[in-house]
Amino acid sequence: MSATRYRRFLKLCEEWPRDETKKGRDLGTFLRQRVAAAFREGENTQISDPEKCDQMYESLASINGNVYRQRFPRVRDTSFTGVTVEECKVLLSGSLQQTDEEKKGLWKTLMERFSSKAPEDGPEKSAEK
Repeated sequence: MSATRYRRFLKLCEEWPRDETKKGRDLGTFLRQRVAAAFREGENTQISDPEKCDQMYESLASINGNVYRQRFPRVRDTSFTGVTVEECKVLLSGSLQQTDEEKKGLWKTLMERFSSKAPEDGPEKSAEK
């Protein structure tokens, strides 16, 4: 029976999409790692709680099959912030951080200047009073 569970999880891992823009933060990669850790012995792995394993598989399969997206359709493809799906993908991908290294350097420099002045100003003002 654990062989069947193992094969079902492998099939789910194959179907689960990978997002190459999210290096180290991709849910598909994380899922593959967890399945590999849970089934270290492959089909011969003994599962301590088969019901919990089946429930986990069903939940992941529902997410992968967009069951809830179909059951509860969204009126708009934006969030409360007004950011579109494409803008959200760009923000989460980290590509802005990679392409704007100069701006990031300038921002970091400014933050360091202002943050280092704030603690110095505090004790001087309190000592003057």
